[in-house]
This record gives sequence, structure tokens and C-alpha cells, in this order.
Amino acid sequence: MRGDGDGWAVGPDGGRRWGRFGAAGLLLRAPLPDGTPAVLLQHRAAWSHQGGTWALPGGARDSDESPVAAAVREAEEETGIDAAAVNVRTERVTSGVTGGWTYTTVVADTPSPMATTLNGESTELRWVPEADVETMPLHSGFAAAWPDLRTRAVRMLLDTANVLGSRPNGWWRDRPGATARLLAELAESVPRTVELPGGSFGWVSRIEAVLEGQARAAVIDDDRTPVHSAAGSGDDELAVLAKGTSAVLDQVLTVVVTADRGLRARLPGDVPTLAPSTVLGWL
Repeated sequence: MRGDGDGWAVGPDGGRRWGRFGAAGLLLRAPLPDGTPAVLLQHRAAWSHQGGTWALPGGARDSDESPVAAAVREAEEETGIDAAAVNVRTERVTSGVTGGWTYTTVVADTPSPMATTLNGESTELRWVPEADVETMPLHSGFAAAWPDLRTRAVRMLLDTANVLGSRPNGWWRDRPGATARLLAELAESVPRTVELPGGSFGWVSRIEAVLEGQARAAVIDDDRTPVHSAAGSGDDELAVLAKGTSAVLDQVLTVVVTADRGLRARLPGDVPTLAPSTVLGWL
């Protein structure tokens, strides 16, 4: 049964835009075999608006729907993806008219590129390597929004002691065990899209953990959470790692997860930080 959102909205500027209550689309990423992200794009049918261009699956919101619900529903209808495997990360209004119609892009990930099924609104569905998206003939709305939606590869360094210390769960009674449990949980949370300070997006395929003191005895065997064992202070190790990568890794942004003000002051100016609550919120 069709909802009540289909139809044109007329904005204060007199322009007509599809979706009586606004519209939403799903920006769905998945890791390729080499760990880099791909985006699910729809080659729009010739009869549709700007037919023949590539864009995100999506459509009109119904009056009782949130943007997330609308984007996931439309994507499921148009591509046949399994909505249960979609992990929503955030949403962002990427187009609109003040006081009126809006288009919301819902950013999500899935563990691997899912099988798709065409419906009449597409001539092709394709998982496109993110680096290739801008080379395709894009729908004008998506083309305008894409520079603010694309990700940058992130090297994430974890101040493990600081992150552990932010959870009052008795971690100090068994530092190696608590460390191993934390990193096992974090390993299951990547790869993923992450929102960075300033509003841009990054792609995290693994999390590098710095261990100090008793935590160095933790048993870690997962490529998604490689470990650096600090001979002395974990802060010293993190500062060295951050300085050593910020100017060396082209197109890769180093990010440090810590709430330690002293450590933050020692990091290069081009190395942003995220609060421990950010990664703990992934668990």
C-alpha cells in the first residue's frame, strides 16, 4: 500500500520538489575486499527526474515517518536490500527550502556489499568504490551534496587506558582482561563510517590500540585491533605515533581517541581527537 507522501511540495520560492512531507535517501557503505568503502548507487530509470543519472535510493517521506524510516524503507523497496543488516550512523539534511521541504541523507553501513534486486525505478544498481563516485554522471542534487558526504580514510589511535577509565565497570581489577574485552567489542564495530570534528566523515577499517603497564599482558589476536605496546607511558607512545603519521600518510587522517587534555596538547595541530564516549557508543 502506498503512503501519503507521494506528490509534489510547492515551496515558498514556488519551486516543486518531490515528497509532500519531504524526502530521504540512503547512503549505504560496505567494505570491499581491500577494506576500502563502496557506496550503493542507483542508475535512475529514464522516465524519472533526471533519468539516466546516478544517485542514492530514496524517495518521499510519509507523514508518519522519520527520515531514517523513510530512507531505509525506500531503499528496501528500490534495491531489495535486507533492512535488518543496515546500521544507521547518522542523518543530515543535504537540501531544502527554509521553512519548507527538506531532503535528508541517512548515512549507514553494512558489513559487506549486499545482493540487490531491481525494480522499475532503476536500470542498474551498483556497489561503486567511493573513490569512483565523482567520476559518474550524478543526479545534480546528489552531486552537490557528495563533497560533504564522502569519507576520508582514518587511522584511529586509541588511548586504551583513558577509554577504559571512562567506564566504571571494575576494569581495574583485571586490566589485561578488561583490555581484551574492550578491544574484542571494538573489533566488531568496524569497519564503519564515523562523523569527525567539523562535520566531515571518515572511514575506519581498524582501530590501533596503545597499551601500557599491566594491560600489555592482554591477549589480542584480531587484525581489526592491532596493538602497540608502550615501553613506558602510553601518552608518550601515542604522541610519537601521531607525529610520525600526520605528515607521512597521504590522504589518511590520523585521529586519536582520548579525553586526556595533556595528551591532546601534545598532538600535532592537524590531528583531531574524539572523546572516549564516541567509540563506546559503538558498542
